[in-house]
Amino acid sequence: MTPTVGEVSRPGRVAGAGEGVGLDELRLASRNHAMPAEMLREPVTPPGLHYVLTHYDVPEIDPSTWRLEVGGHVQAPYALDLAALHALPRRTDRVTLECAGNGRAVLDPRPVSQPWLDGAVGTADWTGVPLRALLERAGMADGAVDVAFTGADHGFERGVEQDYERGLPLAEALADDVLVADEMNGAPLPVQHGFPVRLVVPGYYGMAHVKWLTRVTVLDRAFDGFQNAVAYRIRAHADDPGTEVTRIEPRALLVPPGDPDFMSRERVLRPGQVRLRGRAWSGWAPVSRVEVSTDDGGTWQDADLEPEDAELHRHAWRGFELSWQATPGTHRLRVKAYDASGRVQADGPQWNRGGFANNGDQPVVVHVLDA
Repeated sequence: MTPTVGEVSRPGRVAGAGEGVGLDELRLASRNHAMPAEMLREPVTPPGLHYVLTHYDVPEIDPSTWRLEVGGHVQAPYALDLAALHALPRRTDRVTLECAGNGRAVLDPRPVSQPWLDGAVGTADWTGVPLRALLERAGMADGAVDVAFTGADHGFERGVEQDYERGLPLAEALADDVLVADEMNGAPLPVQHGFPVRLVVPGYYGMAHVKWLTRVTVLDRAFDGFQNAVAYRIRAHADDPGTEVTRIEPRALLVPPGDPDFMSRERVLRPGQVRLRGRAWSGWAPVSRVEVSTDDGGTWQDADLEPEDAELHRHAWRGFELSWQATPGTHRLRVKAYDASGRVQADGPQWNRGGFANNGDQPVVVHVLDA
């Protein structure tokens, strides 16, 4: 049965009181995967350990026949193949990507969707052609407003058949660091990361980085596609039109110290001096400060930040560390990131119906042995 307009526009379902994770959520979780927390120790995430979210099916694409169409409200629409794309001037940027739903699974009541904890993040060196060059080649017509990006992945969402598609305001699309990328960490894109070509939009949550890119369309109106107008919106209640999810809120995560318990993933270590390490990021402005608490937020200490490389890696996470004298007992370690725009990581879960942009810190439980 075809859903009504009202049904389509309403946000997704929220779990009932005491409702466990369902088979539909488990199917999503088995298709997608998080970055293991210990990989926060690496400045660049290996492709197989970088988080992955695939909305529909991984599409089957023949690179020999693939074309990128650039058109819409332009003076000279065109299409180019991989060889033509590779021949254009290229750049490499280190960019941290985070899923907008990272942290959703800890919310109460739980929005029903991909049940992320805090591992939907990763950082890679992306290489490709600046989108600006492709748009300038087409020559935007007067009155251009937004740019839409279409991927080859196709499916249904709340009864709506669609290609995965996102839009950006023209000014954002023309930023010099938005890439049409075909390499990840110096190698061709893995299929799960969008082979042969994807969009990379530094600072934005992952839903904006359209994979398996096939079409770039300049619009003379605001883009009103499903993923912007319906799916990725922060809503307080079902009838709230909400606000669009855009840039990444500040977040810090710890490299888990010690060794894990297999089931709980709680940490076990021996007493003594411990080097606490982690990484912090924000899509709004560079990280300016990170605080660490080893007593569940009772007291906070400023961590030492690694030197800022604003020119080369201004959109990548920033390392931090703090020396901690671990004493026997159970400890809850917490972290808090600040950025140069004045935004601060939240102390606790930030609830909304979609479970988006929840940057509340998630404590790391550590059991320090007697000896």
